[in-house]
Amino acid sequence: MAPFKQGAFFVRELDQIHAFLGCETPSEWIEAALQNQAILLIDHAHCEKKAASTAMRLMFRYVERIDLLNKMSRLAREELIHFEQVLDIMQRRGVVYDHLSPSRYAQGLRQFVRTSEPGHLIDVLIIGAFIEARSCERFAKLAPYLDEELAKFYRSLLKSEARHYQDYLGLAETYAGEPIDERIEFFRQQEVELIQREDDCFRFHSGPLASVASPVSPA
Repeated sequence: MAPFKQGAFFVRELDQIHAFLGCETPSEWIEAALQNQAILLIDHAHCEKKAASTAMRLMFRYVERIDLLNKMSRLAREELIHFEQVLDIMQRRGVVYDHLSPSRYAQGLRQFVRTSEPGHLIDVLIIGAFIEARSCERFAKLAPYLDEELAKFYRSLLKSEARHYQDYLGLAETYAGEPIDERIEFFRQQEVELIQREDDCFRFHSGPLASVASPVSPA
């Protein structure tokens, strides 16, 4: 399998994502993903469904914000298409879609969301940007280690995930009406801690597993 070349994706967008995130995915997480590919697919499906649900909740809550409605409508449709694509891959591989306990990642970020407006909306949008940026970064980093079918699929998601990150961040900056650098930095620090802290069980947004110690090399 040929190594993934960033030239197949917009290098500028991927560089922006790396600059936005406070750290790269630990190589130990890659090893855990390769050892738990069925769980990787199941949790990926759950993540796509949750992402669509988040976009829909924003649409129902902020009906007066036309730009948000348009961007979240498109995002929700794309996430549900990705959900269907993951299910199709799982079916071909004999992986059964089932319930999984959620990782601590999303809740670990959302516990800091402010309750009053517009702070609540701004924080939810910033968190959405981090989740989408991390997903894009992980797809790109994981692709070189996967079989051809799954690698091709994950690479196909990069552009949409990068655009979702940009949409969330752009909306947050627009609706804040003031600089949000400090709030972004706050969530960046929380996200780094969640990504680097060891986990007891593997999930798409988990940290490295405590029992996995040997990093892998691309095929």
